[in-house]
Amino acid sequence: MSKIITAGNPILKMKAEAVTVFDKKLKILLEDMKKTLYEADGVGLAAPQIAVSKRICVIDDGNGYEEYVNPVWTAEGTETDIDTEGCLSVPELYGEVERYKKVVIRYQDRRGKRKEKRAEGLLARCIQHEVDHLDGILFIEKALSLHKGVASHE
Repeated sequence: MSKIITAGNPILKMKAEAVTVFDKKLKILLEDMKKTLYEADGVGLAAPQIAVSKRICVIDDGNGYEEYVNPVWTAEGTETDIDTEGCLSVPELYGEVERYKKVVIRYQDRRGKRKEKRAEGLLARCIQHEVDHLDGILFIEKALSLHKGVASHE
């Protein structure tokens, strides 16, 4: 299990590198990210949050664990909503963030196979939040307001 780095670490502000090699090292990294996500009781985790500047994120929104390698999302429609988000890299802070309600995500699996999926609700929000991490953006930069909380979930 890896240590989750927090806001202030320069890796979190960098644009992550694309994954080009789909090997045993990648599988080990994905397994580590999965363990780290569940140990931290999170909903999503991006590789930069464990100090690995690669375009990878893992998500479990309550409907099962999913891995996204080199993810790219596009909005499906223009409908947005505002909801509260937290982040494992920004402990104890929550904020209201406007996100698209529905997205289409194109990505690769751990073997490099290209996939596409439609997402809405919490999963769509998580995808947007985690891909922001891959682009060096923290939710606190997009939040309409921020407040202290007890535990974080994304």
